[in-house]
Amino acid sequence: MMGKQAEQPVFLYDFALDKHVPADHMLRSIDRFVELDEMRAKLAPFYSTTGRPSIDPELLIRMLLVGYCYGHTMESSAN
Repeated sequence: MMGKQAEQPVFLYDFALDKHVPADHMLRSIDRFVELDEMRAKLAPFYSTTGRPSIDPELLIRMLLVGYCYGHTMESSAN
């Protein structure tokens, strides 16, 4: 089952990532150019309708891009 990232509730602290990431940060420039709006519809046939929800595919792609930009690979994390 395809997961979807939801807004997280505020618990005991008030923390907004947007306030802490500078406007000229590399990740903000990537976010402006990467459009993943249609990806969910294109990937839907590959997901089961039953079972536990997966990681949101948009979040997964974004995590892979960040890892690539910062030089993190699965091989480097295993060492």
